[in-house]
Amino acid sequence: MNIADNSNKVPENVSGSYYVDEECIGCELCVDTAPDNFKMAEDGTHAYVYKQPEGDSETELSDEALSSCPVDAIGDDG
Repeated sequence: MNIADNSNKVPENVSGSYYVDEECIGCELCVDTAPDNFKMAEDGTHAYVYKQPEGDSETELSDEALSSCPVDAIGDDG
């Protein structure tokens, strides 16, 4: 399994354990899965973490987004 590269994060990510890296293709799957935590960049080219998960529900959805990402661009260093 490939994993996201925490040295190659997109700049919009808020600090915390979850992040999106430069491999993101902008498919919006994470935004659809965990809209409380992921947003698309203004130019639509990639997603980013705008709020770290709080509570079990947001964490489960963020983990689902991470495991569903078709290009393994979501990471969790937690």
